Amino acid sequence: MTDQTSIFTLTHSKSGSQCKIHSYGATVISFKAGAEGRECLFLSRDAKMDGSKAIRGGIPLVFPQFGQPDKSMPQHGFLRRNTWTQLQAFDDDEAAGVSYQLALKSVQEARGGIWAEDTAFDCVCTYDIKITPTKMITTLSFENTGDKAFEFQTLQHTYFHVDDHAAYDPTKCFVKGLEGYNLVDKIDSANTGKICGSDSVVLDALTDRVYEPPSGTNKVDVAVGVGGSAGTVKMVATGTVDGKEVPVSCVVWNPFKDNAASMSDFGDDQYVDMICVEPGILGSPTLEPGKVAKLCQEIEV
Repeated sequence: MTDQTSIFTLTHSKSGSQCKIHSYGATVISFKAGAEGRECLFLSRDAKMDGSKAIRGGIPLVFPQFGQPDKSMPQHGFLRRNTWTQLQAFDDDEAAGVSYQLALKSVQEARGGIWAEDTAFDCVCTYDIKITPTKMITTLSFENTGDKAFEFQTLQHTYFHVDDHAAYDPTKCFVKGLEGYNLVDKIDSANTGKICGSDSVVLDALTDRVYEPPSGTNKVDVAVGVGGSAGTVKMVATGTVDGKEVPVSCVVWNPFKDNAASMSDFGDDQYVDMICVEPGILGSPTLEPGKVAKLCQEIEV
């Protein structure tokens, strides 16, 4: 997978909006709204594009676990580590779109734990990508095609590009809209349990935080500062299980300089060029046989 045939360019002819998707992980690696649009997504200059590991940047897909709570299963699961099948594409006046699909029987890499090759579970994953003059909507769906229910976590691990190397400038890079969310800080446990106030979330060091929504709030609706001249990007995310809304959490991540330097697929100095703002269904809901779960993210510039 070292040639450009693995990358599909989706263009909305009427507006000029464009995104690029790599078939490995069905990873969206670029999105520009309009013919002269800025790049919304960050892609590491050292990202491995040959299928040797998950693509560092764009929107990697996470399922059936976030992180590695089950050590017998690879971190973030198997969606981002396998090649998906491209389905139909369309381009009309209102939007352009394309779909990708991955059946569990086709999963060769990153299995383990209760999802090992002898698993009793079965599912089909579908990823629908749609672009308009101002938006990109990505919908990740899971159908339980087996005869046993399973619990899951899923997340769209979105890397936003920050202009002017400004990720650590709190006036230019921030996340606004998480008031009332409960903080789980994976770096500084002393912060865990705090309730997010009206101040924007900003970067000042290694950051790995989960913001859990307050009772009664299901969707994520935030503004992400992406650099001085670029202003903000709006991100809205919703989740459903069997048609019923479920709470969607928001993860904020940045590796800072030491971690950036330690990753072979991340430029040592590129931590100032990105912020991950990642919507996810992290409460481990149960998906019954024959039912469908969905996680939808909408990015608007």
